[in-house]
Amino acid sequence: MKSISALLFTLFLVINLSAQEKEICRYTKTPTGFLMVLREGDDVISRIENLAKTENIPSASFTGIGFAADVTFGFYDFNAKKFNPKTFKKVEMGSLTGSIAWNEKGASIHIHGVATDDKFKAFGGHILSMHVGTGSIEIYITVSDKKLERKIEQPLNANVLQLSCQQ
Repeated sequence: MKSISALLFTLFLVINLSAQEKEICRYTKTPTGFLMVLREGDDVISRIENLAKTENIPSASFTGIGFAADVTFGFYDFNAKKFNPKTFKKVEMGSLTGSIAWNEKGASIHIHGVATDDKFKAFGGHILSMHVGTGSIEIYITVSDKKLERKIEQPLNANVLQLSCQQ
């Protein structure tokens, strides 16, 4: 009887915690697009990709601020044609800026930022990955009505935004 009570109590906790997690809204519509408020542990890039897919965003630009548990910047080596990554932990994101477009795999997020540590040293560049730390990250997304695409261009092997000069 004791084990059944413990099992029921555990089940009750799991259901309630799951319901609480579902109640936390991650974004809301605004007159110009969306406002995202991401919480501790959220994968920033995958959340933006999911928003783009879910809301069928043709293209967008975005800005943001907040606290990151970790952020990996990549500096592109044009000779090796790849990013050299460097990860920083527990940093304040003083600035995030980026764009949403599409490629053959789906939503394509291009994001840059500047992070500062507790000694106010700044680091920045192309963001390869980022997870929200204690607190939140706020991202303001301005949607465009034209669908934009990115394609790999040679000889640099770089994922470049494509423009159509037709009006």
